[in-house]
Amino acid sequence: MEQFIEIAIYGSIALLIIVVLLIYILKQKRESKEVDVKIAQAKEDGVHEPVSLYPVVDPNRCIKSGACIGHGACFRACPVEAISLSIGTEKRGVDLPHVSITFETNVPGIYIAGELGGMGLIRNAVTQGKEAVENIVKTIKKDVKAEYDLVVVGAGPAGISATLAAKKFGLNTLTLEQDTLGGTVFTFPRAKIVMTAPMDLPLYGQVKFNETSKTQLLDLWHKVILKNDIKIKENSKVQSITQNGDTFNVETIHGESYNTKTVLLAIGRRGTPRKLNVPGENSEKVAYRLLEPEEIKNKNILVVGGGDSAIESALLLADENKVTLSYRSNAFNRIKVKNNEKINDAIKSGLIDIKFSSNIVSIEKDFVLYTENESSEVLKLPNDLVFVFAGGELPTDFLRKTGILVTTKHGESILKH
Repeated sequence: MEQFIEIAIYGSIALLIIVVLLIYILKQKRESKEVDVKIAQAKEDGVHEPVSLYPVVDPNRCIKSGACIGHGACFRACPVEAISLSIGTEKRGVDLPHVSITFETNVPGIYIAGELGGMGLIRNAVTQGKEAVENIVKTIKKDVKAEYDLVVVGAGPAGISATLAAKKFGLNTLTLEQDTLGGTVFTFPRAKIVMTAPMDLPLYGQVKFNETSKTQLLDLWHKVILKNDIKIKENSKVQSITQNGDTFNVETIHGESYNTKTVLLAIGRRGTPRKLNVPGENSEKVAYRLLEPEEIKNKNILVVGGGDSAIESALLLADENKVTLSYRSNAFNRIKVKNNEKINDAIKSGLIDIKFSSNIVSIEKDFVLYTENESSEVLKLPNDLVFVFAGGELPTDFLRKTGILVTTKHGESILKH
């Protein structure tokens, strides 16, 4: 009898295991089919290719630990080093400067950190800025005479982090920013969430906000910079870097020149906003960034562009204004999945008027002239404000004139263990 009961127990356990395995397998198959459907839809919509840095998983090494929570976080958190970080795809190449693991370029003494080197996430850019300075401190020539030990070009996440780290290590440092403290972050809408995970900021420590808005982050940077008596020279765009023996001369568009032992480029990839080159573009009602959308109400607004910045700005303005979105292509491509869903919902509901395959002809005081669908007919659109998000002129020429090698990446790893 006891033997029968024992067999029954073991049989029940075996049956339970089989049932659990079947449920798991069916669940995996269902999820796999759902993923296949999403991929097929993404390919149809033209949004299946990654727009920036992305993780590539080696299935032969992956143990599915669940550690992956973001591009850079995946790379650092994987316990079996099964993840590398890649940029570009077979169809869409991305230009990247040559940078070593110490963040030094092929030009000894010139370093690159942050988005320009492919690392766009704020927390990762902050980490790179700090680590680049740590490497500079190890190799800087103490017997060389120069006005500065280090000139940091750019006061975005990587540039600010590098500036704080340089202060910590006692380097005589100058930081130049072509616009305003915060770099690209400053141009984000006030309420935009810019960080969702903690970061380690030099001379401050752990920033433990779970969700950090643009305003919170800028306030924190201002506080830390003020506390440590750091001065950042704003509205100082660098136009050239030339070698002068063992030092570099950094010259701005205003004719100012600074001599330094080392240079750290943290200028991002967007560079100078790309212009439309149409009559009226220089009028006061045309802008290339959206700072305070909540202050704009009851206006006829034209947003030009089809990338994430254009989509997000149009959506932020649509509740209180009449918004028209002009895009030269016939469909959105290379935008985030959530943005794609939101903008399509807004178009279907009539919240935003979309002009696909359109081009701006001229910008007048109370209206905009444009063409649509390759027609030569010029159409008229009532207008109060124009926001242009046509991308930026990449600083490729600037880098090459400086002597830095730039190569096109087609899905190649830029960070691997």
